[in-house]
Amino acid sequence: MHLAFRLSVRLRFFLLINLLLALGSSLPAQAQNAPAERPKVTRILFLLDASGSMMAPWEGQPRWEVAKRLLAKMADSLNSYPNLELGLRVYGHQHPNAEQNCEDSRLEVPFAPKNAAAIKAKLKVLKAQGNTPITYSLGQSANDFPLDKTSRNVLLLITDGVESCKGDPCAISLALQRKRVFLKPFVIGIGAQKEFGKALECLGQYYNAAEVKTFKTVLNDVIAQTLAKTTVAINLTDENGRPVETNVNMTFVNNVTGQPEYNYVHYRDAQGKADVLDIDALQSYDLTINTVPPVRQANLAIKAGKANVLSYRTPQGTLALQGPNVSPNPYGTVQAVVRTPAGATAVALPFGARQKLLAGNYEVEMLTLPRTVQRIAIRQGQTTTLTYAAPGTLNITSDLKGQGSIYQVGADDSQTWVANLPEASSKVNLAMQPGVYRLVFRTATSTGSKFTDVRNFTIRSTQTTSVAIFGR
Repeated sequence: MHLAFRLSVRLRFFLLINLLLALGSSLPAQAQNAPAERPKVTRILFLLDASGSMMAPWEGQPRWEVAKRLLAKMADSLNSYPNLELGLRVYGHQHPNAEQNCEDSRLEVPFAPKNAAAIKAKLKVLKAQGNTPITYSLGQSANDFPLDKTSRNVLLLITDGVESCKGDPCAISLALQRKRVFLKPFVIGIGAQKEFGKALECLGQYYNAAEVKTFKTVLNDVIAQTLAKTTVAINLTDENGRPVETNVNMTFVNNVTGQPEYNYVHYRDAQGKADVLDIDALQSYDLTINTVPPVRQANLAIKAGKANVLSYRTPQGTLALQGPNVSPNPYGTVQAVVRTPAGATAVALPFGARQKLLAGNYEVEMLTLPRTVQRIAIRQGQTTTLTYAAPGTLNITSDLKGQGSIYQVGADDSQTWVANLPEASSKVNLAMQPGVYRLVFRTATSTGSKFTDVRNFTIRSTQTTSVAIFGR
């Protein structure tokens, strides 16, 4: 009976759980909490030079021993960090330099959390003796990082020499950055002269650690940049430098991959302060502030581990395109093309639209017939309204086949081409801007240029002008 009671309790518990699950599945989707976003894992791969030159003395002891000791200490200090994994790849340690082995590179400690002990143990048994295959090692490191698109992959190269295997480490570093295998690497040249860095600074962010003390400082700085929080606040200012502009899309483009890393619509709080954005400072960016026309900043100056505040001048006014008060409008909807003083197209808009523009001078081409061009000035915080004259209508009453064109006639009797007539029939109705025009037409059946018919006419707003062509 006691066993039956326990089975009964289990059965009732099972039924209750299923009932709750069924009720939960029937709840509205918006009532359910979204799963919390998992924090990104940061993976740091130490790429350590174990070539024969690392046995050279450095302030009384071999460079190799200094590098191992400080790297072991660094791994120890990082062991307690959450969401951090370390790995160790070494090159030049498996074959003596006399063999000139250009594939002497091995992942000695794979990525894992809290693996400082494994890294320290491995460092104790390694010896420096071989070649310097930096290019090959970088290529192999691509297989060391797990296939995790959400992680931050960081590579730290510690070396005292340049490539010795005729490879191109700069090219492969750039290729792997573009593939997002790792972020821009850190490169520490130890015990080296200043000229040494010129060959390696193209790999990533280069540090010259000519002294042991500097090497220790640089290691700490690199780790601080990697793990410290970096923020950026963008102030969009008016002509007087006041940060009053907002509601503009901002795109942070990774200038190595060419791809957008962050898209934000600028926001100011009730106190007028721009909000603070979390930006990964281990990448380099070009910033595009998507005003019209856009404001661009190459190589954004972001200091890692700092609260960065950047300001950009983006005063804006509004262009309002307002058609004439006629109904119906013979044109239908007229488009306008807004160009900068340099002639670049800023935006194309239909009449009836309103568009914010950076303060400045523009040329607006209105696609009326003929096209109308007007120069305007956009002022900070002001609206500039632009319109065009109400059109009239040209009615060609003759139905003739032939070649004909319409020209606008200037005050000095000069003429500017406006449009061609259809060859199949000259009988058309065209909405046109007010002004004086000239019609030039020759029928398809005429036997010479002297039979060309030329006549002037005038278009007035909201009125129809009829023109007859005489065939010869």
